[in-house]
Amino acid sequence: MNERFSHIVFENASADISCFDNGTEVKEYQVMIHVDAKRLPYSQQLEAVLNAYNQLLESQLKGAQAVFKRYFLSDAANQADEVILSDVTDCAKSIIEQAPLDGSKIALWCYLMTGVQTGLCKSGLYEVKHGAFRHLWNGSAHNMAANSEYQTRLLFNEYNMQLLEEGCTLEANCIRTWLFVNDVDLNYGGVVRARNQFFFTQGLTVHTHFIASTGIGGRQQDPNVLSQMDNYAIAGIHKEQIHYLYAPTHLNRTSDYGVSFERGTYIDYADRRHVFISGTASINNKGEIMYQKDIIKQTHRMWENVEALLKEADCTYDDVTEMVVYLRDVADYELVKEMYEERFPDKPYVIVLAPVCRPGWLVEMECMAVKKMENPAYEAF
Repeated sequence: MNERFSHIVFENASADISCFDNGTEVKEYQVMIHVDAKRLPYSQQLEAVLNAYNQLLESQLKGAQAVFKRYFLSDAANQADEVILSDVTDCAKSIIEQAPLDGSKIALWCYLMTGVQTGLCKSGLYEVKHGAFRHLWNGSAHNMAANSEYQTRLLFNEYNMQLLEEGCTLEANCIRTWLFVNDVDLNYGGVVRARNQFFFTQGLTVHTHFIASTGIGGRQQDPNVLSQMDNYAIAGIHKEQIHYLYAPTHLNRTSDYGVSFERGTYIDYADRRHVFISGTASINNKGEIMYQKDIIKQTHRMWENVEALLKEADCTYDDVTEMVVYLRDVADYELVKEMYEERFPDKPYVIVLAPVCRPGWLVEMECMAVKKMENPAYEAF
């Protein structure tokens, strides 16, 4: 069991928290807040989540600052405005319709740190500064272009300009992206084409590297938004600190089937290793869907694939600090929840409704991990 895991119950809500503390001033917290009183109206559920979060800041998370938040909503068109008005935290915020499958209307994932300085950059990216590094986060980027391909192209164009304004490039500094696609079965192809073409112009190819990513179904407040992006980059990072994960015994290169993202990425600092595992499903190293129509076997194969990626970063599930699980079919929730409760009783995670980019995949997960390191060749986090 992870000794730094805690489960805290509040009025109408509860929180699962993992803490990474290696004795330095930068502690890291991953928090998942869930609504327990699921029959409450939405406004009261949101209030329960925000009250739980604020109470944590006064107690277990005292001194920590939010780095990134994601709100999972059941009906963004009717709920997103209230989140925007109610949460004025100075950090990158992602708001997406991916209904929590526990029957509530809202859940919150929050990433926090101690000992950092945060603020909004002139570029519009949120900066988290400590030592030699500036961690640049962004959430809920979107536009109103004509289709998913044009929207995604504009998203990457705008993001690239923001990075340039911060003295960064997509190729050298971007570590992680999330792309939420409205009606993924219909619009994912346009997202893929735009990303492939834009990456090529930036020197991101199968012979260089891509970027860890999740491309998944998700709906924005405005139904005309077909592609929404969150992203994370690091200013001050050196190429030798960034490593890409392949697990070739279990997975193929994504370029084999026409897409352009890395299965995972890890970053080495003097005092810790950060691991970002992309959205991972039940696939083999030929790019084939494994165990079609069998949610149990797909979940086990997905876990095995993630485990292989973590092993390549010299990590295990013990080092994982948070997980997001995406299901295509609401009816699979109770079974998958039971499987996660049995295997990962001490991990913050959320299970949401979000179709994966191939209809045959019933379940997908992503995660982050962090591990204590002693590497004097690099700067501390």
